[in-house]
Amino acid sequence: MAPILIAKGVTKRFGGLVAVNSLDFTIEAGSIAAVIGPNGAGKTTFFNCITGFYTPEEGQIIFDGHEIQGFRPDRVTRMGIARTYQNIRLFANMTALENIMVGRHPLMHHNWWDAILHTPRYRKEEKEALEEAQRLLNFVGLSGLGDQLARNLPYGAQRRLEIARALASKPKLLLLDEPTAGMNPNETGEMIRFIRHLRDELGLSILLIEHDMKVVMTISEKIAVMDFGKKIAEGKPEEIQRNPRVIEAYLGRGAASGLGSSQAAATA
Repeated sequence: MAPILIAKGVTKRFGGLVAVNSLDFTIEAGSIAAVIGPNGAGKTTFFNCITGFYTPEEGQIIFDGHEIQGFRPDRVTRMGIARTYQNIRLFANMTALENIMVGRHPLMHHNWWDAILHTPRYRKEEKEALEEAQRLLNFVGLSGLGDQLARNLPYGAQRRLEIARALASKPKLLLLDEPTAGMNPNETGEMIRFIRHLRDELGLSILLIEHDMKVVMTISEKIAVMDFGKKIAEGKPEEIQRNPRVIEAYLGRGAASGLGSSQAAATA
């Protein structure tokens, strides 16, 4: 399948710190991929380069055939990339429906004058946004909660609401930053099934950052591993699980050496 996103030699510096170092990564359309690594590896910085919050000093980011590095976040959103955040960033004092409608606004064409005068274009777009918000609320399993303030929703529901807001911009690629953070095992299992449902039902490509290795190995078709800004491994889940460099990055050199010794003994 053709790639939806290609990163070529992406480098992002903050003064003397190289947060992302010559990163290459390709995501196929319709796939679920993951970027993993220890804290501070550069994962979220890479997300921020994709979504326009940071401009990389070097390299290319090609989305759906177009170079997008350096584009503003709103332009990236309109092109078809949406994201969630490790720390939930809902509008706490707005209702669930209103939060989703905010996600729809980058696709709207009315201006401030239309809003002041309540022109036919404004009323039409607001009506469509409300209908789409209600549809997405039902799609993510939050039926009947549209009038609830976001701050009053349970944690798992807030995670789903944030995803619904991202879906409101009709993305082709959805970036999920720690989607199961803070969840219990039951909630995590539900989120895994929900992410698969997003891909299968909507035809999305999904890239996630996740520290829960069980989640990553269960849901991902391809995984890139970062450490100190560099990609140190890439492959299928079973390949990543056996990679000594990955084990060393997470557990230290001694653990990787122990793995190598045990593997050698097993094959002797």
